Amino acid sequence: MSTNYATLLRRNVFTSLCKLYLDNELIEKIDRLPIEMHPRGKQTIRCCTHKARAVAKYRTMAILGFNYYDEEDELTPLSTYAILSRERTQHTDIFMTVVDEACSSCVKSSYTVTNLCRGCVGRHCAFACNKGAVMFRDGQAHIDTEKCVNCGMCMKACPFKAIIYQPVPCEETCPVGAINKNERGVEEINSEKCIQCGRCISACPFGAIIEKTDIFDVIDAIRTPGKKVIALSAPAIFGQFKAEPGKIITAIRKLGFDEVIEVAKGANITSQNEADEFEERIIEGDEKLMTTSCCPSYVQMVKKHMPEIQPYVSHTRTPMSYTAELVKNEQSDAVTVFISPCIAKRYEGYHDPNVDYVLTIEELDSWLTAQEIDILECDSTEVDATIHPSGRGYPLIKGVANSVVVYSKEENKVKVKPIIIDGLNKQNIRILRSYAKECPGNLVEVMSCEGGCVGGCSNTGNIKTAIRQIQTFSTEKK
Repeated sequence: MSTNYATLLRRNVFTSLCKLYLDNELIEKIDRLPIEMHPRGKQTIRCCTHKARAVAKYRTMAILGFNYYDEEDELTPLSTYAILSRERTQHTDIFMTVVDEACSSCVKSSYTVTNLCRGCVGRHCAFACNKGAVMFRDGQAHIDTEKCVNCGMCMKACPFKAIIYQPVPCEETCPVGAINKNERGVEEINSEKCIQCGRCISACPFGAIIEKTDIFDVIDAIRTPGKKVIALSAPAIFGQFKAEPGKIITAIRKLGFDEVIEVAKGANITSQNEADEFEERIIEGDEKLMTTSCCPSYVQMVKKHMPEIQPYVSHTRTPMSYTAELVKNEQSDAVTVFISPCIAKRYEGYHDPNVDYVLTIEELDSWLTAQEIDILECDSTEVDATIHPSGRGYPLIKGVANSVVVYSKEENKVKVKPIIIDGLNKQNIRILRSYAKECPGNLVEVMSCEGGCVGGCSNTGNIKTAIRQIQTFSTEKK
């Protein structure tokens, strides 16, 4: 995930709230937090101090576990929401909402003529447009938005590259058209279409899209006497901090977790089960292909938008699911907390009876900062030597397919022909649809995020560095 000022503001709110909560000052000081973050007279990036404070308020509500639309009275103080968050017993699987006050600056997607237009004699743009939308006035081209159908032919025809496409970033990046402007010009997320990929959060330049969290529920569980809380660390986490895996595990333990279990252990189970399923469906059966199923965003996309691919999706569960099941089988009363590189895992965890809470790596990073835990200064915990290294390669593109090949029977390896879908963009979705008719391989690995889980929307590290670290960790001999 790219870091920009909008993401820094979000993390600043999160870290500040964590500090208040850990210091038992949340109820007392939370109402002043937006004011302290955006004091009067201090320059703000938003149009005014009042809007900056309003956005900080709604982001705070989200961290407390509330969606934007949960507000019934604008005068309800944040301290009331802080109290309600501790009393709340009902949760929903709607995790992302758009803050009205923050979403107001993006114009509708359109083609625009810039001042680079030379008003040339050729009029290439006008001739390219068969809708009559391009006209010339005062020596320059102009586009009639009432006639324009956004085909882009004028932009392609202009020899000066003077015509540009001005997208709405969140709409442009959504692969399934789940976010659009309402009648007031504010973006809304259609939960019936949304696949929880989180691209819109990363793309929004105004930080208008927020997600609710479970952070304080987790801290409460840790503080409850006699309750055992176990962190399930996604393999992607070991590429997010410039430290060896053992130090990262120790840092998580210092937050108060009783154990930290690598989800790579569950990845080994997923790989074995997918290898067995592949043999049953492809080698012994008569099916032409099988796709992986470890990316919940992809699985949702198939269910909601691509029924023709549904018969080919593996029935094997995800590494998170298998790891949480292992814990619950041994310690049924333990609280399981999955630490995730993406938002889609929140949705999956909500519907998995063995997963109690899901935190993102971004939230973990803010929590570590709030508790002033320096990972590099931590001792190194010995990693689980029983985990096959291929399970630790799951966050990388081709990681799942390569691991399935490792677990395939030796005599069947030549029959596995992996095909990789690297990111669920519009082009790759079209390619995936075509595989329902004809596929050049027989095992299709699909990852919603480009590069794999290391490209997840909730990561904090540099993706190139993350890839190198995970490649090293997943190839080490144990």
